[in-house]
Amino acid sequence: MDMKEKTVTYSTKNTYITLNTLTPKTKNVWLVFHGIGYLSKFFIKYFEALDAEENYIIAPQAPSKYYLKNEYKYVGASWLTKENTKTETTNVLNYIDVVFESEALSSDLNLIFFGFSQGVSVLTRWLTQRKIQFNTLILYAGGIPNELKKEDFDYLDFTTSSVKIVYGDQDEYLNSERLKVEKVKIDMLFQRNAEIITFSGGHEMKPELINTLIN
Repeated sequence: MDMKEKTVTYSTKNTYITLNTLTPKTKNVWLVFHGIGYLSKFFIKYFEALDAEENYIIAPQAPSKYYLKNEYKYVGASWLTKENTKTETTNVLNYIDVVFESEALSSDLNLIFFGFSQGVSVLTRWLTQRKIQFNTLILYAGGIPNELKKEDFDYLDFTTSSVKIVYGDQDEYLNSERLKVEKVKIDMLFQRNAEIITFSGGHEMKPELINTLIN
């Protein structure tokens, strides 16, 4: 049997969701990346408590959709898997580029990048490969890809860019050994400039926390 895997290039479309309206009164623009199993239209609801006049939220949509559980009723999505990761990462980052560029954001806005769970790995890969500047980076309950090195973040000026690491003290994916490894990685990558914030809870979004992360 002569089986070969071949590759083709083609055009595709994907959606993204925004919340509130970008106006001269807007102060903060959030680019938020959902975790595995979410759709952006539901994930973005966690940000509804933010002041609508001052905050504009953009939620990209992971491209790979699938049915949750075996009910064929609810749909979730995934950014990446271990299958063909290099090519899929290229595709995803190209998509994020277009989302970001299509919003034509003013340089005087406060840019906040937020990744939850699997969204952390996608966000940090995009930032480091594109050297994107930001005001605040929030990495919430997710692991930073092991391939990223200190040099990948050297482009940042930590006097103008802040980094916040958020996780629940009962997160089932962050046992003591994993936390120890992640903390060493965080200290190395961000040169001990990251603020670590913990909350009482598991692997979950806490809407009441979000507003405090920009203060």
